[in-house]
Amino acid sequence: MERVRAVVTGGAGFLGSHLCDRLLAEGMEVVCIDNLLTGSLANVEHLFGVDGFTFEKYDVTNYIHVPGEVDFVLHFASPASPIDYLELPIETLKVGSLGTHKALGLAKAKGARFLLASTSEVYGDPLTHPQPESYWGNVNPVGPRGVYDEAKRFSEAMTMAYQRFHGVSTRIVRIFNTFGPRMRPRDGRVVPAFISQVLAGEPLTVFGDGSQTRSFCYVDDEIEGIVRVLFSEIGDPVNIGNPAEMTVLQFAETIRRLVGNHVPIEFRPLPVDDPKVRQPDITLARTRLGWEPRVPLEEGLRRTIGYFRERRARQA
Repeated sequence: MERVRAVVTGGAGFLGSHLCDRLLAEGMEVVCIDNLLTGSLANVEHLFGVDGFTFEKYDVTNYIHVPGEVDFVLHFASPASPIDYLELPIETLKVGSLGTHKALGLAKAKGARFLLASTSEVYGDPLTHPQPESYWGNVNPVGPRGVYDEAKRFSEAMTMAYQRFHGVSTRIVRIFNTFGPRMRPRDGRVVPAFISQVLAGEPLTVFGDGSQTRSFCYVDDEIEGIVRVLFSEIGDPVNIGNPAEMTVLQFAETIRRLVGNHVPIEFRPLPVDDPKVRQPDITLARTRLGWEPRVPLEEGLRRTIGYFRERRARQA
């Protein structure tokens, strides 16, 4: 009997690599496609030689050819941190538009189920709190963050068009702030930024007055939610994230305490269009998928801090 086969675009990224691990553990063959623009071979090198794993360095904004049967296409390719998509605005827009089109085309050609990795950023700077899937968002399409926000909003529209017009079996997961091992230390997201700064004995940089809120989900929980969406019968978007909300300043103080290094906090101007609040309404995931986060924030942070300590030690 042939094994189920999945294609993961952006598979050498933070979330993509954890997803490759999980799908292989489920007994699938996995074709990991990544152009390594923001991904890293280090995230998947432990899988080289593993039965059923294949890596292809490729830009998915071009036509995607995968020989043989494909059962699932999971589209995770995209710059996903503020530093990345502000430095790579055109590439971000292209992978959200052309890349999504090509990945959907592969799914259509193979008769495969397609899952889009969307984001809470489709809600923009929300006027509804917490954010349910029914909320349409408050996004500035011409602001600097619009290249990511609108790329993902377009990719959702393209995904739904393929579902309605071509009958492709599609799933959309809106991913909220996720953290864990394999994040890049200086990728601009708050968790790796704070941990890296505290471990280096540097001041913590907090934008604005730190009163803006975020909610953080550990990567193991996030991947579990994504897999449940993949195997579900829900064709509309599903929020997957942790509804436990805290201010950025509270989070900075938590990192200082867990690392045990009381570095000072420096306040800097708030970036343009930075969301003031971010908290998922996960009622749909709870009721339809039986999913909710299990790993407590501090436990997840301890694991992540351990990863960054080991990384620093290896590079010393």
